[in-house]
Amino acid sequence: MQTQSKSVKHTTECSQRSGDIVHQDDVAPKRPGCANNFVLVKVPTWINGIEDNEYVGVGARFGPTLESKEKHANHTRLALADPPDCCTKPRNQLTGEVILVRRGNCSFTKKANIAEEAGASAILIINNQTELFKMVCESDADVDIKIPALMLPQDAGSRLEKFINNNTMVSVALYSPKRPAVDIAEVFLWLMAVGTILCASYWSACTAREVAIEQDKLLKDASEEVLQVGGAGSSGFVDINTKSAILFVVVASCFLVMLYKLMSFWFIEVLVVLFCIGGVEGLQTCLVALLSCFRCFRGFAESFIKVPFFGAVSHLTLAVCPFCITFAVVWAVYRNISFAWIGQDILGIALIITVLQIVRVPNLKVGTVLLGCAFFYDIFWVFVSKWLFHESVMIVVARGDKSGEDGIPMLLKIPRMYDPWGGYSVIGFGDIILPGLLVAFSLRYDWLTKTPLRAGYFIWAMTAYGLGLLVTYVALNMMDGHGQPALLYIVPFTLGTFITLGKKRGDLKTLWTRGEPERPCPHVQLQPLEQKD
Repeated sequence: MQTQSKSVKHTTECSQRSGDIVHQDDVAPKRPGCANNFVLVKVPTWINGIEDNEYVGVGARFGPTLESKEKHANHTRLALADPPDCCTKPRNQLTGEVILVRRGNCSFTKKANIAEEAGASAILIINNQTELFKMVCESDADVDIKIPALMLPQDAGSRLEKFINNNTMVSVALYSPKRPAVDIAEVFLWLMAVGTILCASYWSACTAREVAIEQDKLLKDASEEVLQVGGAGSSGFVDINTKSAILFVVVASCFLVMLYKLMSFWFIEVLVVLFCIGGVEGLQTCLVALLSCFRCFRGFAESFIKVPFFGAVSHLTLAVCPFCITFAVVWAVYRNISFAWIGQDILGIALIITVLQIVRVPNLKVGTVLLGCAFFYDIFWVFVSKWLFHESVMIVVARGDKSGEDGIPMLLKIPRMYDPWGGYSVIGFGDIILPGLLVAFSLRYDWLTKTPLRAGYFIWAMTAYGLGLLVTYVALNMMDGHGQPALLYIVPFTLGTFITLGKKRGDLKTLWTRGEPERPCPHVQLQPLEQKD
C-alpha cells in the first residue's frame, strides 16, 4: 500500500499555517474519474451534540468534490467499519453515515467502493502515521465512486475511534473552503513593504545630501590639506561593489542550505537571538534619529559620553537603549502568542531601514549585478531546488518546518484575517532590502542632481517596486497560495524601469559608472584664454 501514495507531509497544525491548500501533483496518475487535485479538507466534529475539535485531512484523487462552505456541509453521524479496514463488506448496514476505517491492506479505491455499496455517505481513512498521504488510483481500479474519500492523520482518527468505542455519538461535517481572492492582510503587508522603502530612501537621501553639502564647504577652501583631511574621515556608509554583490548571493545560498539542513527548535532559538541583536540596533538607530528631530531631545543627541568598548555614545542613545533591549527580550519570550507578529514587524522594519541607511549601491552597475544575482537566487531556491531536495528549500525554511515554530523571524508577517485556513501573509527581508537599495539610490541621485520629484527617477522606481510586489500577490493567489519568489516579479519591474528610463533620458552612462552627478570644484579658478594675434 505504501507504493500507492505520495506523502503530503502535513500534520493538522502544519497544514493550518502553510500556504498550500491545493496540492497539484503531475506524478500521480490521472484519468477520467481519478483527476481531482489533492485538497486539504476541514473536519469539524461534535461529541454528543457539543462542538469539539476541528481536524484537517486531505481529499483523494477520486470521488466527488466537497462543499466549499461550512453552512452547506451536512452534520453526519460517524460510524466505525466492521471489519476496521473495510477491505470486505461491512457486517453492519449503513444508512448514510460517514464511515471511519483503518488503512489496512487493500487499495483506497476498493475501500471507497465497498463503503459506497454498504450505504455510507463518505469514507474517512485513518492513516497509520501522523503524516497525511495522497490517495491515488490503481491502473485497473473501478473509479466510478460517488462518495467523497478523505484521509485523517493517525492521532485525529484514533481519538474519534475511541469516542465511538465508548458508545459516544460522534458527528462530522466535511468541507474544503477556498481562500479569498484578496485578503486584507496582503494589502497591509504591501503598504508596510512600500512604506519601509519610502522611509529608508528619504533618510538615505537626506544623509547623502548633508554629506554632499559638507564636501562642498570643504571644496570652497583653497587648502589642499583640508581636502585631504576631509576625505580621510569615515562617512558611516558601506558602498558595495560587484564582487561583494556576487559574494552576497553565494553566502546567502550557503546560509539558506544551512538553515534547511539544521532546521530545528534550537537552531530557531539561535536565529531569534541574532534577530533580536539586529532588531535592538535597528530600533535604537531609528528612535535616536527620530527623537533628534525634536528640539527638546537635540541637546541629549549632541552630547556624548565615553563608554568602554563602544567609544563615544550620545546621552540619547544611552537613554533609548534599555527600552530597545527590553522590547526585543519581551518579544522573544512571548513570540508564540497571537499578537507577537506586531513586535516582530516593528523590530524587522527598524532593522531594514537601518540596513538601507548604512549599505548603499554606488551606481546602477552594482545595482544591476546585485538584483540580477538575487533574481536567479530566488527562482533557484523556490522552484529549481524542488528537483534537488524534493521540496522547495526557500518555502520550507520560511515556514520553519521541523522546528516547532511558526516560521523563521526574518520575515514581516500579518495574520490572514478573512482566510478560513488562517495562517500569515509574509514577505522576506531580502524582498524589501535588495530592491530597496536601488530605490534609495534613485532618490539620492535625484536630490544630488536637484531634479524635481516628478521629473526624477525615484517616483518611477518606487512605483515599479509597488507594481512588482502587487503582481507577486496576484500570482500567489492564482497559484492557490503556493509560495512565489517575489524577486521574480520585482526585479524586472524596478531594474527594467530604471535602465529604460536612464537610456531614454541620456543619463545611463552616468548612472552606470559614477552614480552621481559631477560637481564643479569651486576652489579651481578657470583662467581666461589669451587672445592670439
